[in-house]
Amino acid sequence: MQLTYRPFELELKHPFTIAKFSRTSTPLLLLQLTHEGYIGYGEASMVPYMGESHLTAVDFLSKVNVRQFKYPFDFAEIISYLDGIAPGNPAIKAAIDIALHDLEGKLKQQPCWKLLGSDPQKMPVTSFTVGIDTPEVLIEKLKGAAGCKVIKVKLGRGSDKELIKTIRSVTNTPLYVDANQGWTDLQQSLDMTYWLQEQGVVLIEQPMLKTDLDSNAWLTERSPIPIIADEAVQRLPDVQRAKGIYHGINVKLMKSTGMYEAHQMILKAKELGLKILIGCMSETSCATLAAAALAPQCDWADLDGPFLVSNNPFKMPEFADGKWVLRDAPGLGASAK
Repeated sequence: MQLTYRPFELELKHPFTIAKFSRTSTPLLLLQLTHEGYIGYGEASMVPYMGESHLTAVDFLSKVNVRQFKYPFDFAEIISYLDGIAPGNPAIKAAIDIALHDLEGKLKQQPCWKLLGSDPQKMPVTSFTVGIDTPEVLIEKLKGAAGCKVIKVKLGRGSDKELIKTIRSVTNTPLYVDANQGWTDLQQSLDMTYWLQEQGVVLIEQPMLKTDLDSNAWLTERSPIPIIADEAVQRLPDVQRAKGIYHGINVKLMKSTGMYEAHQMILKAKELGLKILIGCMSETSCATLAAAALAPQCDWADLDGPFLVSNNPFKMPEFADGKWVLRDAPGLGASAK
């Protein structure tokens, strides 16, 4: 097996602003694993708050022995091996895991979604995310949401109602909202949940600091809208800890070290009676298709990466009726341009 990779800077169509920071691009590492004439594609999307970079990714890969990856792949053993090299580094571990899943599908001549037990007919609609911005820019961004049946709104900087009212001035599309730990006052937060429900909001992600378990649990107990853990749930052990504090969890491949552990998180969440949103970072079609292979097993999807970037190095996946379309192509179904 041969491993190759290259750094890549993924450019966003618009500056992306959330409660605590803003950015215009995201560093990626695009990875390929070649075996028996087949190529498995993977990617690491390294958003700033996760602490990874091109430098850390390349350093991690320098310690990886690809001879450890024997077909048929034992993904539990592979993730254990990668975790043994160094803690953290979930995005570059995800890139390896995604590439191996893509490779497995091609070697077996089966799509990844089928190997993971998903039903394409159960694919949820995916949301289109707009970051915090002025009303004029927000309305301009919403033009890119054509064809999407849900809009996700970033909140948490004190202008929450203005943002929602701006969106409601141009569309009645259902909304997801994400405060990215930006709310601080309990009573104001509870009042906001009821106001947001009146505005057609379906769910709220990570309203308060991930470390403030009591406040998040208090709000979850009283909110009329599902409260979903995002920053508070990174990997499999975190799912159990979310029980009783949140209504559900947001699974992202770049947090979970890839498709294998994301699937385990989904299964655990179902066992615990937690709702599941499958989300993404700033990603190309490659990681989007990897998450889409698991999306039919989830309640909601927020897999909008290809809509928000201007230099996607892969072809746009098929999208219809607000949903990603899963086909029978072996592996992920990702094709380089």
